[in-house]
Amino acid sequence: MFKKGSIQSHLTLTDKILSLDFVLFSCVLILGIISFFAMYSTDGGEFAYHTKSHIVRFIVFFLLFISVSFFKTNFWYNWSIPIYIAILALLLFVKYFGLTSSGSQRWLNLYFINLQPSELMKVGLILFLAKYYHRISAGDVNRLRYLLNPIIALIIPVILVLTQPDLGTAFLIAAGGVVVIWLAGVKLKFFAYLAAIFLSITPIAISFLKPYQKARILTFLDPSRDPLGAGYQITQSKIAIGSGGLFGKGYLNGSQSYLDYLPEKHTDFIFTLFSEEFGFFGSCLVLGIYILITWRIVNIGNIVRDTFSKLYCYSFATAFFIYVAVNMGMVLGLIPIVGAPLPILSYGGSSMLAMMFGLGIVMSCGIHKDQPVG
Repeated sequence: MFKKGSIQSHLTLTDKILSLDFVLFSCVLILGIISFFAMYSTDGGEFAYHTKSHIVRFIVFFLLFISVSFFKTNFWYNWSIPIYIAILALLLFVKYFGLTSSGSQRWLNLYFINLQPSELMKVGLILFLAKYYHRISAGDVNRLRYLLNPIIALIIPVILVLTQPDLGTAFLIAAGGVVVIWLAGVKLKFFAYLAAIFLSITPIAISFLKPYQKARILTFLDPSRDPLGAGYQITQSKIAIGSGGLFGKGYLNGSQSYLDYLPEKHTDFIFTLFSEEFGFFGSCLVLGIYILITWRIVNIGNIVRDTFSKLYCYSFATAFFIYVAVNMGMVLGLIPIVGAPLPILSYGGSSMLAMMFGLGIVMSCGIHKDQPVG
């Protein structure tokens, strides 16, 4: 599908710094700064726990983002399978030894951070599949024997995450994997067969949903059915966003947020808080930054030479935008609440770690675009 690179060059540290995509670099930094102010607002205008820990995490993970980008793309190519296996092992470890909170067993206590391996799998699966399709010829992509491995690699982590249970993250992991398979050249009829199978088992799958998951779906269809229970969160989110108007109520003046009408405002509903305070135009600014990040990732995918880098960049760009779209769609009431953080902006160490790591590999592909991979 893509031609492999044939030019090799040695890059000094100065060369690598000058080769950074400074538009992508700046957008990530700007999002981080916006997140500082947003988190300060969620803490009621005080430099409290969420703000302090979020700032520290962003600084650490931003340095990780830069550090990852300085490693050769071939390094990430060689380590893609071990990374995937390691994250899979962490998911298994979570199943038996993980922390339980709010009825879900998703985290590992590493003392300095409660790690959620399912967030890391969003990047790990894309890495694994990009390497897989780099190693096989375009003519083999649609052969059944070559379709089984990626399907298995996708299904195993999705099932493990579903058992935690975490329907939202499982969906996002699956979406990232499907994007890689599609971009690798698998024919659309294959996805049509999968869709038919999925629809046929949907009635069975619904029977395995937890009561709160069923309530979220029913609330999405009719938020007024339980306005003080399952529908409370999305109702308050819509009120907050609508009350922001065109220009917002002003920084630290969001009534829904400050009067604690809005639950989880520092995590999945951070965009709601921002929209209430900065209005439609402020929301468009944030969305514009996310679109610019996606475009820069695609642009890097356009200039790299090898299949692995192209597949990784295109797939990560698509998955990244899906993460943004799902979160924003969720807080606007366009899709059911699934517990999906807004990349970089939301509070959460595991999510930020995964996104910074993933973006660092994108930058690595761009910096080392002339060096061979594989």
